[in-house]
Amino acid sequence: MANVSHTRGDMTSHPDAPEMQARYARMLGGRDVALVDGPVFLLGLYCAVSPWILHFTTSQPALVAHNLIIGIAIGLLALGFTRAPERMYGLSGAMCAMGIWMIISPWIVGTSPDAGVIWNNIIIGALTLALGTVCAATAAKSMRKP
Repeated sequence: MANVSHTRGDMTSHPDAPEMQARYARMLGGRDVALVDGPVFLLGLYCAVSPWILHFTTSQPALVAHNLIIGIAIGLLALGFTRAPERMYGLSGAMCAMGIWMIISPWIVGTSPDAGVIWNNIIIGALTLALGTVCAATAAKSMRKP
């Protein structure tokens, strides 16, 4: 049986060191949007449950389903950014579009919404648009790297 244990403390002489360094760099290469993964997920979670937090489930039933679906979609985008960020960079623009849609949706989906519902969706939409812009800018910056 061959002795495969590495007795010295220096890893640079290990035969697999270059391969391990390359794998580590490849795994961390697409993690530029890691800073916004958590806030995007929390924003999607809040968007999904906001009808029950603000108690507009009976007055705006169409907006309840709308906010639930858009919130789940935002949360899934966040999970995608966490799981496979290099594949999800292209959907940063979709997140910006969802933010704009959230801003205008109370008047299109809802029926005479009150000020609380309007401000809720405007704030969620503005935050989604801002975080989507950060994701898109980070994606553009990371695509330029060699």
